[in-house]
Amino acid sequence: MDKGHGRVESRRIWSSELLNDYVNFPYAKQVACVEREVFEVSKNTTRVERVYLISSQTRAQAGPAQLLKLNRDHWGIENRLHYVRDMAYDEDRCRARTGNTPRTLACLRNLAIGLLRLFKVPNIKAAFRDLAADANQVLKMLRL
Repeated sequence: MDKGHGRVESRRIWSSELLNDYVNFPYAKQVACVEREVFEVSKNTTRVERVYLISSQTRAQAGPAQLLKLNRDHWGIENRLHYVRDMAYDEDRCRARTGNTPRTLACLRNLAIGLLRLFKVPNIKAAFRDLAADANQVLKMLRL
């Protein structure tokens, strides 16, 4: 059970190795259903969400509790990266939609964010503003 952001959320998971032959997914070793019951405190409402997972790990490698943790941790990483990309680049409004352009831009953005994190920059958005104003800073940072 988690409490935060005006919600109380409880999760349950069911996992099985018996359905692997019915799943058309390479390396499937386990399938699972995660049910989240979310109570919105401000609205006094409850909603139930179900998501389905396919794992390449057997039950011995990752039991239900581990699958639940992996699923939860994945969203933390996803949200952390997406938030930075959207705040620093306003990525959601990018109009590049054809060919390899979106993927290439995403790779370059991830590279820039990764480099700034490597250099332990505390505020990535501010760093992009500063670096855009003085390109020589980029060369100094990369020791070029």
